[in-house]
Amino acid sequence: MTLDELVEKVVTIKKQRMLLLIISIAWMFDAAGVMVMSFTLPSMLQEWKLTPQQGASLSSATFIGMLIGALSVGFLADLFGRKISNVVYLLFTIGFTTLSGFSNSPSQYFFFRVLAGIGYGGLMPSVNAYLSEFTGKQIRGKYLVILEASWAVGSILIGLFSVLTLQSLGWRWSYWIFAVGFALLPIFLVISESPKFAFLKKGKEGLEKVLKVKIDQQITVPKTTKSPVISVLSKDYLKITLVIWTAWFVVSFVYYTLFTWAPKIFAQQGIEATKSLWYTFFMMVAQLPGYLSAAYFIERLGRKTSLAIYFFGMGLSAILWAYVTGTISLVVIALVLSFFTLGVWGLVYAYTPELYPTSIRGSGNGLAGVIARIAGILAPQYGGFMLQRNASLLQIFSILAILPILAGVVVTIFGVETKGKEIG
Repeated sequence: MTLDELVEKVVTIKKQRMLLLIISIAWMFDAAGVMVMSFTLPSMLQEWKLTPQQGASLSSATFIGMLIGALSVGFLADLFGRKISNVVYLLFTIGFTTLSGFSNSPSQYFFFRVLAGIGYGGLMPSVNAYLSEFTGKQIRGKYLVILEASWAVGSILIGLFSVLTLQSLGWRWSYWIFAVGFALLPIFLVISESPKFAFLKKGKEGLEKVLKVKIDQQITVPKTTKSPVISVLSKDYLKITLVIWTAWFVVSFVYYTLFTWAPKIFAQQGIEATKSLWYTFFMMVAQLPGYLSAAYFIERLGRKTSLAIYFFGMGLSAILWAYVTGTISLVVIALVLSFFTLGVWGLVYAYTPELYPTSIRGSGNGLAGVIARIAGILAPQYGGFMLQRNASLLQIFSILAILPILAGVVVTIFGVETKGKEIG
């Protein structure tokens, strides 16, 4: 019997749904922490008298931390377990996001955002690997996209809170509200370790302890490796690793360019500040149907086909943004671009852990996250550079259109289908 077959047989739907709910709430805090700056940055630029390029540097602090988190998560999750990894990165996420609200200078804010970013960058691949190892092949893709959909919920909630309170309470409360997330820590301390990690480290005895059942059958042992990072880049996995890295880089670059500077881009098109924030909020609302549609198509069209289609949709809607006129048309195309972009996010999060076996899955997820964080560091700088030089919309959005189309071509030609396959 394989591990996937055992998980499908022993782990109840009720437990899988409970874990999905718990992890999704943590994911919401992660999303809200990353996206809060989309709403607070204009106020911070005004209070600290910063240029767009300086604001881009503040935005990049988050992604520098996320890069560190993504680099460290593979080591921590594969060596000490998904549970410990989840707790450590959740603590960084909640603690340092809250402390960011106490910043009295750009340098203090930069420092706290780097530390918070370590939490964001580590928590996402850690809980992604954890949930993927608690679900069987029949529902894994759908569950992982639903998990990613909670990113949209977190973004929407922090967006709504910020838009409603910025004028009356100021930008700091958008960070202090994260303190409520400390209530999640006791829950993460008591949930069990991943069954697949327990089996990898302690064999059948560890698996029985986690699942609380007696196992009489012989369980297929996943192939182990002394160097997970090297294995991810080995001949067996190099092609698909480069494909998924391309996907992660492109979706991260487009997403963070778009949402870091959306209020500023709207303002450049003659929309006043308050409406710019509301339109950015509506874009975040459009993320949710993007995720949910991806969850629907991923099990019907497959991972590879769905991902390619959504990438092409991203590219087309990005170039249309540069040509539309009128507020209504502008908002509609912005919503469409947000829809496809977040659909891609959901798909790559479901696709990535299915490409690697248990022994290197944490490292595979983590390294993909590294690529996304590099893109996240570059994206605000790109947007800030273009806006400070008063670049045209066509100049700004050309690169945001070309990259997704190229990524769609790469996935179509070199991607592999993992629908219905055991992840081992």
